[in-house]
Amino acid sequence: MYTILVVDDSPMIVDVFVTMLERGGYRPITAFSGEECLEVLNKTPPDLVLLDIMMEPMDGWETLGKIKTNPTSRDIPILMLTAKPLTPEEANEYGAYIEDYILKPTTHHQLYDAIEHVLARRHSIAADIERAREAGVDPRIIDEYERLSKSVDINRRLLKILETTYSIKDARVGMGESITRAIKSMAASIKLQEERLNEVRAQFADIFEAR
Repeated sequence: MYTILVVDDSPMIVDVFVTMLERGGYRPITAFSGEECLEVLNKTPPDLVLLDIMMEPMDGWETLGKIKTNPTSRDIPILMLTAKPLTPEEANEYGAYIEDYILKPTTHHQLYDAIEHVLARRHSIAADIERAREAGVDPRIIDEYERLSKSVDINRRLLKILETTYSIKDARVGMGESITRAIKSMAASIKLQEERLNEVRAQFADIFEAR
């Protein structure tokens, strides 16, 4: 059973997600502030964190930064949980540190799908890395594969959120120039990452076949 930490400064919202998680077969634990979240992570590291953004005095982004700069907690996957629309600036600044961005309100199935996608991706990448290490692949290539595999998947999901959010929001007036540029830049960056990831996968395949 996976342990999921729910972090939100609204007890009512925490209760809702605790009920959803219990119904899905997860073990929820709770924190009601960024500070309490950090304390819980030091005492009871979970398998995954659902972290709200709109908290006070320490918001979710600041909490995320502290989690990811702490060697004992930086590898714990974080799903941002919020009613606030994602901005291109946030996607660029925090995309490397989060696993997904879930908009409230969310359904049981959307929540479970997001959690299972993250956990399955981590297991898949870990299995690929273990096989590559056993095959003697250069550690630098393995590190690059790990980084790109996660980055491409997360950025694709964030890009989809941005495209959906701003196509609806700006349908009448047309998408703002800066938003359009940011989204196009992100799409171009993902394409380059995908191309490099395919090259790395090809190197893996050649080494595996040669064994």
